[in-house]
Amino acid sequence: MPIDLVTRNAAVRRVLVWLLVANWAVAALKVALGLWARSTAMTADGLHSFIDGGSNVVGLVAMHYANQPADEEHPYGHQKFEALAALAIGVMIGMGVLELGQVAFAAIVRNVHPEVGPESIALMVGTLVVNLLVTRYEKREGERLRSSLLVADASHTLSDVYVTISVIVSLLLSWLGVGRADGAVALGVLVFVAWTGWGIIKQAAGILADMRQIDPQRVRDACAGVPEVRSVRQVRSRGLEGSVYVDLTIDVDPQLTVQKAHDAADQVERLITTTFPEVVEVLVHVEPRSSEG
Repeated sequence: MPIDLVTRNAAVRRVLVWLLVANWAVAALKVALGLWARSTAMTADGLHSFIDGGSNVVGLVAMHYANQPADEEHPYGHQKFEALAALAIGVMIGMGVLELGQVAFAAIVRNVHPEVGPESIALMVGTLVVNLLVTRYEKREGERLRSSLLVADASHTLSDVYVTISVIVSLLLSWLGVGRADGAVALGVLVFVAWTGWGIIKQAAGILADMRQIDPQRVRDACAGVPEVRSVRQVRSRGLEGSVYVDLTIDVDPQLTVQKAHDAADQVERLITTTFPEVVEVLVHVEPRSSEG
C-alpha cells in the first residue's frame, strides 16, 4: 500500500537522526583509535565515517524541504530535494576517495608502521559490526519507504564497511610485520568506493534530469482494455521511485461525445494508478483519430 508522503518523509527523517548518532559515534571512536595507534588507515577510516554523518545532515536538511507542499513556484512539490541530497552524498564519497588516497599514498611513501595491539583490532571489529547493522537497517527502511536518499546513503555506509574491513586487514598485516601494509590496503579499497559514488551520482542525476521511470510499453499494455481507446502514444514518465508522474496521449473515435472521451481518459488514469502504485498523477491528453489514421 502506498505510504502517505508526509508520513513517509517523517519516517525518513527519524531514520536519518538515528543514523547520524550512530555514524558520528563510530567515527569518533575510529579517529581516537587511529591517533592513539598512529595508524593512517584507521584515522582515514574515521574521517570517512564522519563523511557518513555529514551525509545524514545533508539528508535531514533535504527532507525538511522535500516535505514542503506544492506551491506556485513548485507545482510538482519539492521531492527532488531528496535526489539533490543523494547527489551531494555521491560528491562526498568522491571527496572521501581523494582524502583516503592521499593519506594512504603518504603512508606508503613514509613506510609508516602503526602501533597495533589486540585491543585495537577488537575495537575495529566492533565498529564493523555496528556499520553492518546500520547498513542493513538503512537499506531495509529505504526500500520500505521508497526513499532514494536512504538507499543511496546505505550504499555510502556499505562503502565504509569495506573500508573498515581493509583497515582490519592492514592492522593484522602490520601486526605481523608486513611493511607498508597500512597504506597499501587502504589504496586497494578506493576502486570500490569510487564505483559506489559514481553509481549514486548517476542515479540522482537521472532523477534530476527527469529520466524515464516506467517503460512506455507497460503503460500501453495497462490501457489495452479500454474499448474507446484506439492507441496510446507519447507516453512519458518522470519523478522519484515512489512519486512518479505520467503523461500520455490517447487516440479516440472523432465521433465520440466529449463526455465519453472524458470517461475514457478517466478509465485510463484509474488503470495506470492501479497498475503502478508509485504513480501519483496521470495527465491524459485526448486526440480524435479515425480508424484509417
